[in-house]
Amino acid sequence: MRLRHTVAELRDETEMGWSDVITNDDKETYHRDGVVCLRSMFGLEWLDLLRDGLASHLEAPTHRARVWDRDEAGRTMMWDSQAWRSVGQYERFVRESPAAELAKTVMGSSAVNFFFDAVFVRSAGSQFRTPWHQDEPYWSVSGYDTCTVWMPLVPVKAENALAFVPGSHAGRAVYEHYDFGLLNPDGKTEVDRSDFSSVADQPVPDIDADPEAYGVVSWDMEPGDCVVFNSRIMHGGSGQLPRDTGLSVFTTKWLGDDVRIAFRAEGMDPDFSEVMREHGLAPGDRPGTELLPRIC
Repeated sequence: MRLRHTVAELRDETEMGWSDVITNDDKETYHRDGVVCLRSMFGLEWLDLLRDGLASHLEAPTHRARVWDRDEAGRTMMWDSQAWRSVGQYERFVRESPAAELAKTVMGSSAVNFFFDAVFVRSAGSQFRTPWHQDEPYWSVSGYDTCTVWMPLVPVKAENALAFVPGSHAGRAVYEHYDFGLLNPDGKTEVDRSDFSSVADQPVPDIDADPEAYGVVSWDMEPGDCVVFNSRIMHGGSGQLPRDTGLSVFTTKWLGDDVRIAFRAEGMDPDFSEVMREHGLAPGDRPGTELLPRIC
């Protein structure tokens, strides 16, 4: 049974600060492992807001939306990003929910800018597993102080949730990452492509061959829980659902103190370079403008 109040709600109703909600142990776990699971961070108001936003979003996806997988039974895995400008519920969540303060506290940054949102919607019984990868190599920014807040909008079991290799955010290897542009069964045009062959010094390890050896972790989660993970951690999975179970996840990406704009010749997904230039942002700049607004 869930507590009547989330910890964020208790913070609002009492004199609790974020240091009482997110402990030193939580922050140490994040920096040591690159990932931490936080319980009951978001109350029903925020969950209902995101569910309402997702319902309207799915009726009118952005031009970036695409299906990553469609099997012979018609089960799909759908992805879309950067919808916060057109989905009012998402924008309110970005600007007003506890997510920004949460990311700022976990990372230990003096300020955070919003990067982008992404949704992942798997139909019931989907067996598609996300390839193992790190996020930062695909992004048009660089820096250690980057994180994702991963929020399931339905209950999810550990074996179906996103999984992580603790400590892999601290490595120096440059991997030949997966080209997510290949996940396009509908043949959609203008899909961002990435080719790491010219910069990689080794392949992504075969983590699925021996997950115990890599210390892979994931968690049973309820709506209101979240995982905060560094963009450099190796992560994947989140699939192979039971026949009667789907999975909807809302994620937000946050930029902290050491982050700078970086355009990558090997390709970016999503590729922000054109719109960044339109907003006057160049490689080496700090994030800013209304494209990447400072939230707290």
